[in-house]
Amino acid sequence: MTTWNVAEPTRLELKGEVKDLQVRLVGGRVNVVGADGPARVEVSAIGERPVTVTLDDDGVLRVTHGVIPRWPGFLWWLFHGRFKVDVSVMVPPRTPAKLTVVSGSVIVSSLRAGTQVDATSARVTLLGLDGRVTAKVISGSIEALTLDGEVDLETVSGEIVVADTTARKVHARAISGSITCDLDNPPVDTDVRLDTVSGEITARVREDSDLRVNLNATSGRVICAFPGLDRVGRSTVIGTLGAGTGRIAANATSGTITLLHRPVDPDDLDDLDEETA
Repeated sequence: MTTWNVAEPTRLELKGEVKDLQVRLVGGRVNVVGADGPARVEVSAIGERPVTVTLDDDGVLRVTHGVIPRWPGFLWWLFHGRFKVDVSVMVPPRTPAKLTVVSGSVIVSSLRAGTQVDATSARVTLLGLDGRVTAKVISGSIEALTLDGEVDLETVSGEIVVADTTARKVHARAISGSITCDLDNPPVDTDVRLDTVSGEITARVREDSDLRVNLNATSGRVICAFPGLDRVGRSTVIGTLGAGTGRIAANATSGTITLLHRPVDPDDLDDLDEETA
């Protein structure tokens, strides 16, 4: 096992194989990228408290602040600057990753073996990920672009945006905040569930989608761009698109639900014809 105690801007080239990544930091900015080549850790700025980087014999890479303090609100805002760090980590694309951050921003891109992000107050950006992807934020936003696999996102207070994704499962939940979900070429067994207590939900699916649709706004209304679906008053729309092999369900306690359709790219139709020929 190799350990570095980093107290100043540093660039570490890791010679050992990295099979798993675990990041646990109090505050700052974290950027994790999946790329071929040797793994490395780069700390570009750091506060008063050092960061420990460890690569053990099993291939687990850890970047940590040690024990994360649980101070009351006032003391937290008074002292959390001491723990701030800007760190970038590059690991092989097939590395599973788990990141825990109290305050700051998190960017994760190009990982293919699953990613888990837990944050208290942060902005989370997920780009080009595959596998099981989960992100939970108490206060802050989640932006997820071009994801595949299974996606599970949750925020208590903040916005969730999912765009250009082909993920088979997309589950997004917000207590106070809006949800925007844009699906690109969903597979036949798509499972989309969007829930918010106080906020708007906007979903866009391909106009040739095969989905069972159930949209319900308890105190609000539902706007639907698919005329073939059944409307029950102002607050519920149900029905089936195409063969109905997948499903999309959206529920809002207070707010508007909007279901839109996106045109089909002719190139996608050509690829489908080639596959079925």
